[in-house]
Amino acid sequence: MHAEKELHLPPPLTCQPLNTFFARFEVQNSTTAQKTPPPPGDQVMTLSPDSVRRSLSRINARKAPGPDNIPGRVLRDCAVELTDVFTDIFNISLNQAFVPTCFKATTIIPVPKKSSPSCFNDYRPVALTPILMKCFERLVMQHIKSVLPPSLDPFQFAYRPNRSTDDAISTALHSALTHLDRKDSYVRMLFIDFSSAFNTIIPQQLTQKLVQLGLNTSLCNWLLDFLTGRPQAVRVGSNTSSTIILNTGALRDVC
Repeated sequence: MHAEKELHLPPPLTCQPLNTFFARFEVQNSTTAQKTPPPPGDQVMTLSPDSVRRSLSRINARKAPGPDNIPGRVLRDCAVELTDVFTDIFNISLNQAFVPTCFKATTIIPVPKKSSPSCFNDYRPVALTPILMKCFERLVMQHIKSVLPPSLDPFQFAYRPNRSTDDAISTALHSALTHLDRKDSYVRMLFIDFSSAFNTIIPQQLTQKLVQLGLNTSLCNWLLDFLTGRPQAVRVGSNTSSTIILNTGALRDVC
């Protein structure tokens, strides 16, 4: 309700313009992403019941549910009973490189970036996705991280365990000070910020890069399916917009 008041728009009209604004990076007239036929011997990722059970049992019950409205507490408290069912569903999804549309659905909650927002750009889109899919994503991500680290740049600090932006700053300062300690030496630094980097990701290009880094084709096809055909709607108070299907970008601020 706060967002509706600040935007000075009638409640029924607020959600749809916001959803259109948040989807503004969608590539127009984009063709359907084509999956790559796996080469002979390509190993399909499989999940064990134990890994699925552990993932379900670690769900934070206080997290808000996604569009499916399945509470995290239910999934966590019934982890043992649900393990076999979801292990089968997850493994079928991986084997077919297909993610059910209901798993990809997203509800966007606009959160003000400042105390007195005056335009759409003053709102940060926070995504509510199915808690079950978050468990699935974590399991896939754990596998990807176990495969890719040797190929990653040693100076990449984001999205890596036991590393942070503080480490990046310390490394940059150490390199600069090392050069400045030398006679007749100087340092030049260039800082670049990619605007809307997550929103403008082209899934086909991302998965092609992952193949080059050594990730198997079948899992890259699964990631391509996961990142395309994503239904998105915006909710403000009790009002929800119509759905827009996205094939560009990746979720970042996920609750």
